[in-house]
Amino acid sequence: MSGLLFVVSAASGTGKTSLVKALLDRVTNLHVSVSHTTRGQRPGELDGVHYHFSKKEDFLALVEQGGFIEYAEVFGNYYGTAQATVKQQLAKGHDVLLEIDWQGADQVRKLFPESKQIFILPPSQFDLRQRLSNRGTDSVEVIERRLGCAVEDMQQYSNFDYIIINDDFNKALHDLECVIIANRLVLSQQAARHQELIEKLITPIEP
Repeated sequence: MSGLLFVVSAASGTGKTSLVKALLDRVTNLHVSVSHTTRGQRPGELDGVHYHFSKKEDFLALVEQGGFIEYAEVFGNYYGTAQATVKQQLAKGHDVLLEIDWQGADQVRKLFPESKQIFILPPSQFDLRQRLSNRGTDSVEVIERRLGCAVEDMQQYSNFDYIIINDDFNKALHDLECVIIANRLVLSQQAARHQELIEKLITPIEP
C-alpha cells in the first residue's frame, strides 16, 4: 500500500511550523520530509533535523540532476525537497508531510496530483504583522516587505484542497489532524490497509 502525501503551505508568520510540530506529537506514521536549504543555520537549528543545510553550488547541482520534487528561491535562498527520500517513504506505506511554500506546492501538485494540499491562513493582516514583529529578528523594512509578500502568497489559497484558519492554535491543530485522519479513512486506504479483515467479513459463512 502506498502512503499518502500531504502538503502544508502558508505565508510566512502564519504558524504552520508550530502546527506541524504539534501535529507530529499527535499523529503516528506521519513523516516530515526534511528540506534542503542554502540559507544560514540559525541558533538552535540542527543539520539534518530542521533542514539539510547546503552550499548553493551543491544545491544547484542537485537541481540539474533532477533530485528535487520541488524547489524555490525565497528571499535570496533556495529550498527544496529531495525526491528519493519522499518516494522511498511512500513506497513503504508511510504517510509523508511536506511543509513548503505555495510555489513548491504547485510543483508537487503537478508530479503528485493525488497529494492532499492544505493552506493555513492567519485571522487578519494585523495579526500576521504582529507575529512577524514578535520574532524580533527583522527590521521594520524587512517586516513590511515580508507582509507584502505574505499577502501575495495568501492569494494562492484557491489552489489548495483544504483551508485552515489559525486563529485559535488548538482548534487549528484539531482541524489539521482531522484532515489527516479523514484521508486515511477513505475507501482505497482502508481497503488496502484492512484487506484481510474485509475479505473475512464479506465472505459468507458456510452452515
